[in-house]
Amino acid sequence: MAEIPENERRILVAVDEGEESMYALSWCLKNLAFQNSKDTLILLYVKPPSTVYSAFDGTGYMFSSEIAASMEKYSQQVADSVIEKAKRLCNNIQNVETKVGHGDPRDVICEMTQKLGADILVMGSHGYGIIKRAFLGSVSNHCAQNAKCPVLIVKKPKSTAGGGDI
Repeated sequence: MAEIPENERRILVAVDEGEESMYALSWCLKNLAFQNSKDTLILLYVKPPSTVYSAFDGTGYMFSSEIAASMEKYSQQVADSVIEKAKRLCNNIQNVETKVGHGDPRDVICEMTQKLGADILVMGSHGYGIIKRAFLGSVSNHCAQNAKCPVLIVKKPKSTAGGGDI
């Protein structure tokens, strides 16, 4: 882990294709003070592991190297697009770093908080109910339990029908 000056904060925000992560980033930019020019905002996108099929998995399908290369190219385009969208939101922040990880997002995010010396991890919540969370797992819940820094989970408010405040 790199030596970090004492008065510098390193704020890691996990971003993905969902509007929940962009909402969390926007919330972070509005509610966490960035007056200190030594603060660093780190945008992290994690590319999920590639799905690999073998002749032994019962499907009988194997991908050619061209298809695998095409899938990797698409995955990189998605990562670039998400990072670019996030960077546009951060146009008034001086120190913005971007990182792209590869693997299970739960593990990569937790590893990167430690590797990058994050003082806080900010992430969105998809707001899955108990059933979906049981089947799909919760990245934010896993990170809240396993990251080596404080974790701030920002839940996007549900929009109300008719647009009025309740």
